[in-house]
Amino acid sequence: MPNKRIFYFLSVFFALIANANAVDYPKGHQALEVFDAQGMEATPQWVMFWIIFMVANFAAGLFFIRRHPIARWVVGSFIAGMLALSISEVLGIVQLSGFIALLHLVFWSPALYQLLTKRPFLTKKRTVFSIWSAVITLVILLSFVFDIRDSIIYLNHIF
Repeated sequence: MPNKRIFYFLSVFFALIANANAVDYPKGHQALEVFDAQGMEATPQWVMFWIIFMVANFAAGLFFIRRHPIARWVVGSFIAGMLALSISEVLGIVQLSGFIALLHLVFWSPALYQLLTKRPFLTKKRTVFSIWSAVITLVILLSFVFDIRDSIIYLNHIF
């Protein structure tokens, strides 16, 4: 009964998210701060540099999607996460950094799984793709260090 499970998951997910909307949050990049245009202005320069670097690396995957299925996973996971973020914004869900971190974990994990199981970055012959796959793997892993912490803070807050 996958349809029941999906329905249950989505119902619980949106019920929990709705609880997060009841509080007025400060702007910023911390787990319980709203990361919108004002939040970006309040964000330290090194965090903004990281975000630009991260997005540029995901976008670089577009150069490889025709020939490399793993690149499709990476680009697809990024697009799916952005789409989910857009939908949540339309639904009026507060864009807390912890919520965004949780979306990263949910949507980027399949791409990371592909990268870590197939390990295209360990090929003997160095190619632009193998170098990109190493960089994007490190980008996702490093992001997850912060995303896991922020997701836990966020989930503890809404429970």
